[in-house]
Amino acid sequence: MPNPLCHFEFMTTDPEKCRAFYGKVFDWAFDDQSMQGYTLIQPGAEPNGGMMKRPEVAPRACLTVYFSVTDLEATLKKVRDHGGKVLVEATPIPNVGTYAIIADPENVVVGLLKPGG
Repeated sequence: MPNPLCHFEFMTTDPEKCRAFYGKVFDWAFDDQSMQGYTLIQPGAEPNGGMMKRPEVAPRACLTVYFSVTDLEATLKKVRDHGGKVLVEATPIPNVGTYAIIADPENVVVGLLKPGG
């Protein structure tokens, strides 16, 4: 695929809350950087991500990024258990897999995809 996703980044009003939620839901590791206020997210596979406090000038428009999961139902349970919301329940896509859309405790929306179909 040309131009594959190479990095994702959360701009959040509460970096610690964001870190706690995604750390618990996806078991991600975090590495605070020397660049003040920036944290690298290490999900265990490429692409890596980043997180920082949202600047006042950050845009409100968005792009939905999907994270691959092996057990969608278990992941949705973790989302609910840790303060997130399921916006779109598990929905099959023929020849692709099953997806869901979630919102974290700050209403950042991300997609989940269990490949296979």
